[in-house]
Amino acid sequence: MILREATEEDLDGILAIFNQVIATSTAVWIDDPTTKDERRQWMTGLLSKGYPIFVAIDAGGVAGYGSFGEFRGRPGYRFTVEHSVHVREGTRRSGVGRALVEKLIARAAEMGKHAMIGGIDGENTASLAFHARLGFREVGRLPQVGRSSAGGSISSSCSG
Repeated sequence: MILREATEEDLDGILAIFNQVIATSTAVWIDDPTTKDERRQWMTGLLSKGYPIFVAIDAGGVAGYGSFGEFRGRPGYRFTVEHSVHVREGTRRSGVGRALVEKLIARAAEMGKHAMIGGIDGENTASLAFHARLGFREVGRLPQVGRSSAGGSISSSCSG
C-alpha cells in the first residue's frame, strides 16, 4: 500500500468509495449519489485552504482516502479540525483506515492543530471502536441532529 497526497487522477476512485458510503451507511448523511464534478469542487475547496487529502493506493487502485478541514469557521476554533476517512468496501479492517488517520494526525500536528474531531453516528460501533483504538474518545452526543431520507440520526462525536 502506498500513502500519498491525492491528485485529480484519484477522483474516480474517491467518487466510487464516497458513493458506496452514501448508499450503505449514515457516515456522510447525504441521500443521493454525488458526481465527479462535486468531488472535484470538494477537493479544490480543501486544497485551496491548505488542507490535505491523502489516498491509500493498492493493486485495486484507491483503497481509501482521508481529509480534514476546519471544524467551525470562527477564530476560536482555528486549532481544531474535523476529519473524514473512507475505505473501499472489501478493504476495510486491513489497516488502510488506520494508516490514513495516523497520516492525518501527523499532518494536523505539522500544521499546528491541537484537536481533531470525528463526527460518528452513535450506532456505528465499528467506527467508534476504531477511533478509540487510535486514542479518540467520546466527548458528546448530538441526538436527532443528522437525518437522511432513509431515517436514522447521528448521536455521537469523538475527539482525539
